[in-house]
Amino acid sequence: MPHSAPSYFHLHLVSDSTGETLNTIAKAASAQYANRRPIEHIHPMVRTGRQVKRLLQEIEQAPGIVLYTLVNGELAEALESRCKELKVPCLAVLNPVLEVFESYLGAPQRPTVAGQHVLDADYYRRIDALNFTMAHDDGRLPDDLSSADIILLGISRTSKTPTSIYLAQRGYKTANLPLVPSVPFPEELKGPHTAFVVCLVASPDRLAEVRRNRAMLMGDRNLDDYVDRSSIATEIAYSRRICAENGWPVIDVTRRSIEETAATIIKLMQDRELAKAGSSGGPEGTEVA
Repeated sequence: MPHSAPSYFHLHLVSDSTGETLNTIAKAASAQYANRRPIEHIHPMVRTGRQVKRLLQEIEQAPGIVLYTLVNGELAEALESRCKELKVPCLAVLNPVLEVFESYLGAPQRPTVAGQHVLDADYYRRIDALNFTMAHDDGRLPDDLSSADIILLGISRTSKTPTSIYLAQRGYKTANLPLVPSVPFPEELKGPHTAFVVCLVASPDRLAEVRRNRAMLMGDRNLDDYVDRSSIATEIAYSRRICAENGWPVIDVTRRSIEETAATIIKLMQDRELAKAGSSGGPEGTEVA
C-alpha cells in the first residue's frame, strides 16, 4: 500500500536582511498548495560564513525547500553547494528578476546588502505617513484636510483602521472617519481639499458576524442594535447616500483582503490624478464590488 504524501514540508528562508521579501514570496507560493502546510525556518541577517554553516546544519536536520536572498557571492555559493549535496532545492529568488533588469537596462547590478531597506527619502516618507495615520485614527481628522493623502469613511467594523495602517506603510498619509447616522457629518469634509475620500462598505451579514464576535470578545451583551442586521443595513444605506451626494467612490470589502482593498484605493486615486491631467474617466461615484 503506497504511503500518502505528508501534509507538511520544511521551508527555509535565508536572507542577509530582515527576510520580508522572502516571506512575501513564500506566502504567495505556499498559498497555491492548500493541502500542504509549510513549516517555516526563518534565517534573517545572514552575513557571515559561520551563520551559513549554522543554518546548513538546520537544513540538514530538516531538509526542504530553500529560498534565499544573499548578495555575498561566497555565501551564496556555500549555501547552494551544500544544498546540492543534500539534494534539496535551493533558489535565489531575486536572480530571475535581476537578470531581466540587467538585460533591459544594459547594465550590471550593483549588489547592496539590505538594499530594499536603505534609509532613503522614501523610507522616511513611510515613517512620516505612519505617524500621521496613527494620530488621525477613528475620527481624528487633520485640521488641514489637504495634509492627508487619503480619508477613509465607513460604518463600524469595515476595516478602516487596518486599511489605513497598510496604506501608511505604502507611504500614504491616511485618516479615517466612522460614519454614524446619529452623529452629524463634518461639513469641512465637503469643502475644498486635496485628500482622496473613499468609503468602505460590507454586506450586512458579514458586518453582523464581525460585530457579534467583537461584542463577545469585549464581554458586552447589550449591543442589540449594533449587531442587528436591519440596523446595519440602515447604516450602510446612510454611508452610500453620503458618498453619492459628494461623488466619493465606494468599495465593498466583504470578500477583499486588506491588501486588495488598499490596492483598489491606490488605483482609484491614480485614476483621479489621470482624470485631472486630462485623461478620460475617474473614480467619482464609483462603486467597486
